[in-house]
Amino acid sequence: MSMATPVSLEELPSGAKGRIVSVHAPGRWSQRLLQMGFVPGNIVEVLINTGIGPIVVRVMGATVSLGRGIARRIYVTPL
Repeated sequence: MSMATPVSLEELPSGAKGRIVSVHAPGRWSQRLLQMGFVPGNIVEVLINTGIGPIVVRVMGATVSLGRGIARRIYVTPL
């Protein structure tokens, strides 16, 4: 069984889901993202990704809006 290659959260289209692999955010962002549920192993669902502006996702039942700069630092395996 082959594993999907991890991609940044920014690359997932609306409606896609992924399993979080790693978070490479600067400074306090890393801790804040962990507190919000962006923990390796958790599933994240992209609700809105239009290619511009923020990305809206659901993680651990919460809806979160992320800037693209932060979203590109969260790596997921597409499901």
